[in-house]
Amino acid sequence: MNAPMIEIRRYAGEAIAPYLDDIARLRIAVFRDWPYLYDGDADYEALYLQTYLRSWRSIAVLAFDGDRVVGASTGLPLGDESEDFLAPFADTAFDPQRIFYCGESVLLPAYRGRGVGHRFFDEREAHARSLGGFDWTGFCAVERAPDDPRRPPFQRGNDEFWGKRGYRPHPQLQARLAWREVGRGEVAHTLNYWLRPLERQR
Repeated sequence: MNAPMIEIRRYAGEAIAPYLDDIARLRIAVFRDWPYLYDGDADYEALYLQTYLRSWRSIAVLAFDGDRVVGASTGLPLGDESEDFLAPFADTAFDPQRIFYCGESVLLPAYRGRGVGHRFFDEREAHARSLGGFDWTGFCAVERAPDDPRRPPFQRGNDEFWGKRGYRPHPQLQARLAWREVGRGEVAHTLNYWLRPLERQR
């Protein structure tokens, strides 16, 4: 049986608006699993995703199977993000205005292992280069205790994948965010930044 075809499309700024419900649906479904264990709801998602509409330099990279959105990846200048994401850079040598922030990447399980994750990064990094003015791309990843009993057996993290793309962890840059966890309610979390120098466009 042939695997379904995946088409990748890019949308920027207000052009993302028609797909906000799709992005919210995917975030709620995918982030419910380890390591985020996010017990999401549509009202919170609608509020959170407005950040991408307010920034004309934002991007959403969407994966389609026919007319159905099966994956989504977002990004915007870090300076256009909320204070929660900017706070770790106070009193550091990094200028958040020179960092392009890669937000979530969510993809339904049936479509993984086919290079879509690389495409998501390729497209966002290309968008950052096309805008100009950025020295870095980066993202946040939630920290979980190695002995957390909720960790699935034989779970493979994304550290190797991110490392091969040139991203490196910066544990001194930690964001603090709270979200509702499955079975636990509102919980505060620590997220570490991973950064990569952004090569100039040739």
